Amino acid sequence: MDKEIYIIRHGETDLNKQGIIQGRGIDSELNDTGRAQAAAFYQLYKDLPFDKVYTSVLQRTQQTVQQFIDAGIPWERHPELDELAWGEFEGKHTSEVVIGAFKDITEKWQAGDYDAHFTGGESPADVAIRLKEIVEVIKSRTAEKLILICMHGRSLRLLMCLLTGKPLSAMYDFPHQNTGLYRLDLTGDTFTVIAQNNTDHLNA
Repeated sequence: MDKEIYIIRHGETDLNKQGIIQGRGIDSELNDTGRAQAAAFYQLYKDLPFDKVYTSVLQRTQQTVQQFIDAGIPWERHPELDELAWGEFEGKHTSEVVIGAFKDITEKWQAGDYDAHFTGGESPADVAIRLKEIVEVIKSRTAEKLILICMHGRSLRLLMCLLTGKPLSAMYDFPHQNTGLYRLDLTGDTFTVIAQNNTDHLNA
């Protein structure tokens, strides 16, 4: 095994709670629940000797792993880990119209149309390009054996497709909750999933 990788989704925000669509263009903060989720994750995993913490540039990911950063673990922000941009639908409540639009576009994605996107937003193909860039950066850093990544729900699903060699249409094979953990081993170029959407820290 060359690396062990922990990947979590950020903690809850008020927009999550209210059913308002977040994306790359909305830089929301954690709410009290999200901060409690982050603290619970830290309590369970604080003794692991992480070599590096990676987050997106959106503050909800940094806030989720802030205790690891404060403990002195080196940290980098990368826009490649940002959430998919939902364009015209960012900041909108999940009304019947919005739900219908999301149903239509996700059906296109599952049918293999990875270039489909909302006006002003990104497609899965767009996000995959930037995710592949950060994966290559992480793989190239051979001295980093144990790393923690905090990112976003949709981009996490797409990243898991890339790491496991599945088509992007398989994104729904990878469920996620706020601070749900995916753990993978990397040997050579092969990623092996050890844990999927683990929330033991929330049940402690």
